[in-house]
Amino acid sequence: MPHTRATPGWLARLGLHRPEPRAWVMYDWAISSVFAVIMSAVFPIYFVKVAGADLPESRATQYWSIANAVGSTVLAVLSPILGALADFAALKKRSMALCMTLGASATAAMFLIQRGDVWLASVLFVFALCGASGSMTFYLSLLPHVARDRAVDRVSAAGYAFGNVGGGLMLAVSLAWIQRPELFGSRTDDSTLPARLSFVGVAVWWVLFSLPTFLRIPEPPRLSGTEGHVGSNPVRAAFTRLGDTLRALRGYRQAALMLLAFMSYNAGSLTIVKMAAAYGTELGIGQGDLIAAVLLVYVVGIPFTLLFGMFAGRMGAKRSIFVGLLIYTGISLLGYVMKTAAHFYMLAILVGMVSGGTLALSRSLFSSMIPRNKSAEFFGFFGMCEKLSGIFGPLFFALAIGVTGSSRWAILSVSVFFGVGAVLLARVDVKAAHSASPASQGP
Repeated sequence: MPHTRATPGWLARLGLHRPEPRAWVMYDWAISSVFAVIMSAVFPIYFVKVAGADLPESRATQYWSIANAVGSTVLAVLSPILGALADFAALKKRSMALCMTLGASATAAMFLIQRGDVWLASVLFVFALCGASGSMTFYLSLLPHVARDRAVDRVSAAGYAFGNVGGGLMLAVSLAWIQRPELFGSRTDDSTLPARLSFVGVAVWWVLFSLPTFLRIPEPPRLSGTEGHVGSNPVRAAFTRLGDTLRALRGYRQAALMLLAFMSYNAGSLTIVKMAAAYGTELGIGQGDLIAAVLLVYVVGIPFTLLFGMFAGRMGAKRSIFVGLLIYTGISLLGYVMKTAAHFYMLAILVGMVSGGTLALSRSLFSSMIPRNKSAEFFGFFGMCEKLSGIFGPLFFALAIGVTGSSRWAILSVSVFFGVGAVLLARVDVKAAHSASPASQGP
């Protein structure tokens, strides 16, 4: 009787049939509430309207931009160093927990921000940004240890999809609480209280749903390549390993090329995300439509991130990223001709279709090119490139406005990042990368 192969269940299709990957994706669920509420939707408005209420609106917006730039710069400098230290001392989980504690504490402390507290708001935001993004460096470095070779794309995509669910759900609850607090039994004359309570709720959500990750995933051991530094001063050894990794990038040419490609096209995607609300406001689109569009990005992102993971299983991560870059170029074109709220909703749908899948596959493709015993170190460089792109993209956008005098031309010019990124990505030889880094392959 011929053997009939069983059809894999939905967990297996997502790469989540083992407990470790399931625990890993829960951190995406947990931390996405921070990126949705604190980084994207609620806190930016609170910063300008409440903390910066005593300032001209343009000056408050300027302070918000400076706070973002300061946090991104600190992360760009520290990410590779912290990654090297975590690899040397087998401190990935503990370093991740420390960053989470810093970020969650700062997020909860945002409850204290009142009218005119722009400096307190700026400092707490920088700490929250550093804690959240710093923890992501160590979180992503766990991916090669929890996902086997053929499942890494699907697990990474599943993590981003779970993040869309968690972030979107927390954002929806926060917005309902802020706009209709009476539905939750809250009756107060303090109009800022619902928003401030939502910041505390985000901190609790972040810590609570991160517990499966810390409890179920073991600390990866210090693998071959770190033993040579045993007995050394950990900080000195971390800098030594950092220098070794910089020199070793010559031997990981494809991984280095992937970093350059990612830094380029990620600058474009981050610029679209960061500037979309301001651009929409400039065009006269109402606040209600802008907030609804943010939620729509998360809702659309859930199935499409999973689809990108499945496409990667059939056509490869690299080709799937190319599809995302093509759609991103279309988003730039749509932004150039956008005039109505309907256009903005179309843009939100397209961003939701590609943002999660492109980033998830970028991090999984990169993880397949690097040695496991230096995963935190290499993802430190990945994080550094991500932060640098978060600085360069908006600066390029501002420069384009200064040169052309038009935000429309500025949004169109963002397509340059996708074109350059596509050219660099085309030069990445994935097979050669796997051959150069046999330690990156799973058991």
